[in-house]
Amino acid sequence: MMNKAKQNWGRPSWKQMLLGGFVGGGIGVLGAIAGVGLYIVDTLIRPKRQTNFIEQYTFSPFEVNLPAEEVTFPPLYGDYEVSGWFVPSPGATTTILICPGYRGRRSDLLGTCVNLWRAGHNILAFEYYGHGEVVGKPVTLGYREINDFLGAVAYAKQRVPETRLGAVGYSMGAAVALMAAARAPEIEAVVADSPFATHRSPIDYAVRRTLHLPFFLFDWMTDMILWWRAGYHFNQVEPLRDIGRIAPRPVLIIHGLKDSIVNPNDAPLLYKAAGNPKELWLLPDVDHCGAYFEDRVAYVNKLVNFFNLYLKEMPAPIPLPERKESQAADSDGHHFSEAG
Repeated sequence: MMNKAKQNWGRPSWKQMLLGGFVGGGIGVLGAIAGVGLYIVDTLIRPKRQTNFIEQYTFSPFEVNLPAEEVTFPPLYGDYEVSGWFVPSPGATTTILICPGYRGRRSDLLGTCVNLWRAGHNILAFEYYGHGEVVGKPVTLGYREINDFLGAVAYAKQRVPETRLGAVGYSMGAAVALMAAARAPEIEAVVADSPFATHRSPIDYAVRRTLHLPFFLFDWMTDMILWWRAGYHFNQVEPLRDIGRIAPRPVLIIHGLKDSIVNPNDAPLLYKAAGNPKELWLLPDVDHCGAYFEDRVAYVNKLVNFFNLYLKEMPAPIPLPERKESQAADSDGHHFSEAG
């Protein structure tokens, strides 16, 4: 009797084996999903160190005869310094903030910088901390970087307080510029080149293009790992939610329809959510942030005409007293930044 019981215990029934298979398979699938989510988040936030001479040596303002001054300034929140170039233009009444995107360097912006400077604007070009030449703590996709942009706004207002401010951003920098402009009424005109509509969007786009799987399979797990590893959730970085707060200040959205990094469908979504005045410039055969290289003359003319109209010819869309009231209201609300 005892031997028979032991024999039955040693041989699981087909029901037990099936249940074990389901459990084991479920654990395996969950582990695979968690593995993909962890890979996505670690790839996103891991600092990238320069590994070869091509990355270490690049063009500077010297090569284009740009009288740039090396500057640093603190972010709105944080214990580090943001690196930038300030380029004064004699008699300028305007200052344009220019920022690159994810892993971008300020040297990537020289073409835009020199042409807007020649058009009579002061230039403050900067790179997000940890993304460019300075590699420090882990980066994010706009959540902490907005502090750097708002620090640039404060620096510009302290350096040239009499000038009107505009902004040009690329990729993540464009998304950050939109979110920051919604919080900083000093920014009177925004050009956003290849911005994403939500934090989730470029990750979804990358997963579908590389793994050929729908991102919803990994969405929840990736969001939880992002909170665990970086301290924020996807929905805390959404230019689509913020862009409507920029009006009546103008927004120009630029996007290539062959973009392989940010879904081109994000541009019409942002345009629809924005208030007037607004403009959408779509280029049919252009990849990510490639509009400048597709037609440099047309691109420069578009930006120069945009800032000339809204910063030099037209009066400020928001009177100074209302700007101060808006700032006070924002300071009492929930901060977007890491410190908040």
